[in-house]
Amino acid sequence: MIKKKILCTGTILSLLLLSRLYSTPHGDPIEDPYKKSLIEYAERKAEEKRNSKAFEDNLISFAEEDFPLEDQRVKRRLDKYLSRLSFKRHQSYRLHRQAEKHLPQITEILKSYDIPEDFKYIPLVESGLDPRILSHKGAGGYWQFMPATARLYGLKVNGSVDERRNLIKSTHAAAKYLKSLYNKFGDWTLVAAAYNVGEGSLQSSMRRQKENNYFKLSLNAETASYVYKLVSMKEIIEKPEKYGYSI
Repeated sequence: MIKKKILCTGTILSLLLLSRLYSTPHGDPIEDPYKKSLIEYAERKAEEKRNSKAFEDNLISFAEEDFPLEDQRVKRRLDKYLSRLSFKRHQSYRLHRQAEKHLPQITEILKSYDIPEDFKYIPLVESGLDPRILSHKGAGGYWQFMPATARLYGLKVNGSVDERRNLIKSTHAAAKYLKSLYNKFGDWTLVAAAYNVGEGSLQSSMRRQKENNYFKLSLNAETASYVYKLVSMKEIIEKPEKYGYSI
């Protein structure tokens, strides 16, 4: 009888211990293999999505050179300017209308000078292809030439004539200027930067910093953003639907 009581008591205690073991949370639970496989699958799909997005992003280029979007600082900066030109922010189709009207002519002229096609976006960024635009520094016309630079490359700028407002003549002048910049810098991204800030200023920054990579140079805010603006303009004109334009 005593043995039966001991066995019965032992069985009850065992059941209580097992019940407590499975009902009490543990700091290091036994991992559920099914749950683990779901987590691994989700992580794998997320990685594939990131890789796919990175591949898509790396298709962005300027003057036939890939944009260095593996640099997160570069990617964040480009995203900022793409956002500014999206339809959500811009709320206008004017740039697309101007591009459709004028870019074919600009493209042909640039091509005749062996200038990369992407430079056709300079007048869209500089003036919105509005020849009446005049900056506070005196730059004017489609390509926003300063008077002295315009004259240097064959344009008439005086009290009665301003050929900076002539699309064909000013584009020929711009192509000659871009070609001369390339002969000095040998890099199209630096050519774009020099177009904005001036060749002397850019050369000075490069010598002082011992750097010839646009994306690593410390430049004034306008020049540091200039190539990003050109690439953003290229993106919204060439892929309008991607940025909210219904064309």
